[in-house]
Amino acid sequence: MDLKEKQIIENYAVKISDRGFSTLAIFFLEMFKYLNFIFSQSMIFFGPFATVFFKSKRYYQLSEIISNRSNVEYLICQIEDKARAK
Repeated sequence: MDLKEKQIIENYAVKISDRGFSTLAIFFLEMFKYLNFIFSQSMIFFGPFATVFFKSKRYYQLSEIISNRSNVEYLICQIEDKARAK
């Protein structure tokens, strides 16, 4: 994982924590972290439709990041840290 991916993950963790979705996000990520590759491939498949609603660059960056299980674990840890800090 490079520095840019860490910054993106930390930004998502801050946004999730600030909106009060920490518990829900951790529950969802823990439940589906073993299917991360399937989810990332699904995001790529639905990309042409999803990018109508989301920014294309960020959407595909997220799909690339969640394709690696260690990145999902890092996101979970960051969300937990941000939730504890509140």
